[in-house]
Amino acid sequence: MLRAFIRKQINHAFYRFIYETGRYNGVGELLEILGSIINGFALPLKEEHKTFLSKVLLPLHKVQSLSVFHPCLAYCVVQFLEKDSTLTQQVVKGLLKFWPRTDSTKEIMFLNELEEILDVIEPAEFQKIMIPLFQQLGRCISCSHFQVAERALFYWNNDYIHTLMRDNAQIILPIIFPSLYRNSKRHWNKTIHGLIYNALKLFMEMNQKLFDDCFKQYKITESMKKEKKKERVAAWTKIHRKASCNPAFAQLAKDFGLDVGLSTEDWIYCGSDNDLSGSWDDGEQGDSNERGRKEKDTVSGVTEAFKQNLRLEEQKNPRRSDRPLIRRKSELPHDETTARMIEDHRKAEHDLDTNLALGQASHHHPKSTSSHTENSITSNDLT
Repeated sequence: MLRAFIRKQINHAFYRFIYETGRYNGVGELLEILGSIINGFALPLKEEHKTFLSKVLLPLHKVQSLSVFHPCLAYCVVQFLEKDSTLTQQVVKGLLKFWPRTDSTKEIMFLNELEEILDVIEPAEFQKIMIPLFQQLGRCISCSHFQVAERALFYWNNDYIHTLMRDNAQIILPIIFPSLYRNSKRHWNKTIHGLIYNALKLFMEMNQKLFDDCFKQYKITESMKKEKKKERVAAWTKIHRKASCNPAFAQLAKDFGLDVGLSTEDWIYCGSDNDLSGSWDDGEQGDSNERGRKEKDTVSGVTEAFKQNLRLEEQKNPRRSDRPLIRRKSELPHDETTARMIEDHRKAEHDLDTNLALGQASHHHPKSTSSHTENSITSNDLT
């Protein structure tokens, strides 16, 4: 009964630290105590202990002060997996969920803990998590921070992990090959190049045919990306050319004095989609020109109407060239209560200024006041 009460109070302390305050000085010490407690858990594990793993230990990875107590936390997690290997999928997915995006120091700590987990993982459990795991390892290898990429590539120096990779190379190599090959050419750090060549060599020794197939597939994928990029650039070029050929665009550019970098040929040229693609023949040229003339006449009419509206607006609100342009201030939303309070405040300030002015005037002219008093007293006495 006392043990359950102690565990409950420890859980509450962790909950306050994770979800409320984010400040607690004894996290490392509590995790050291929990490490020995977890080591003595009886099998099968109770649901209470599994809930503690999912609700406390895994969310502890997302706090900012992880570096203070991370070794104790990793030890507790590994102790759970040694007790029950079926929790491996839950733990690895939890780590991937809380994986840091911008903190390279925390990312290295996650990689260290993940390697400790892989050292005790069962082959059957490894097959359940190898796809998301190596997708994340590929992103780490592509990281511009060389320590993160280096720590991820050290996995290939682990004999047990190397054995797991060899047994599941058909699935792992197609996932990790693009990151390895791409960064072997593009990464800025030479140490990373050497580690990548070592990893590629190991995969080549595992299965030469699979390695060649992955290389061919990589080349095909890259060529498809280049073709898509060319198509994207060509489509934008086509849109830009067609927009710049619009007579309304050219006229408005002249009216407002915009330098759009268009030549006279671009202003004169106005064709259809077939003209822009360059695939039309002489038979279609007459129809295209006629359509172009119709479009030009229509757009010209719109342009003239727009220019006429501009002239009317200028006549209504003439612009003064001698007056400098002043940036307009943003207007606050009108609130009657606020406006009334501001007006009362201004009135109070005005009354205060008036009283201060009268007081200063009386202070500067005391003789006139006293003489006025004497005159009034004398007149009263005379009467």
